Amino acid sequence: MTDLPGTADCPCGGGRYADCCAPFLRRETWPPTAEALMRSRYAAFAVADAEYLLRTWHPRTRPESLELDDRRWDGLEIVERTDGAEDDLMGIVGFVARWSDRGRRGTLVERSAFVRRGGRWVYLAATPESE
Repeated sequence: MTDLPGTADCPCGGGRYADCCAPFLRRETWPPTAEALMRSRYAAFAVADAEYLLRTWHPRTRPESLELDDRRWDGLEIVERTDGAEDDLMGIVGFVARWSDRGRRGTLVERSAFVRRGGRWVYLAATPESE
């Protein structure tokens, strides 16, 4: 895992890393909303923190292990947010994530479902695209 200096921009685009996703990835606190969890999971992909990704994944859908590839995550855009506030039980966050790898570029487009488990947001699964 690579950690970023606190003065660096957060990979998720939410401001300074120290004020954005760092407290979550450093296990100092838990994301208060589904969107904050989505952003922190993106940052975890960017800094290759597989343990954080597994820890924030619902046990019913979580893989036993996670091997991260060499993609560089180049940007995140939140395109949809449905509920997922601090007092909700379920939230949907749609996003576009840009990546590059050895001269190739691509995007990952996903609608992610998040649920509360033990008072904490966890990633459940990608949802089918809406028409």
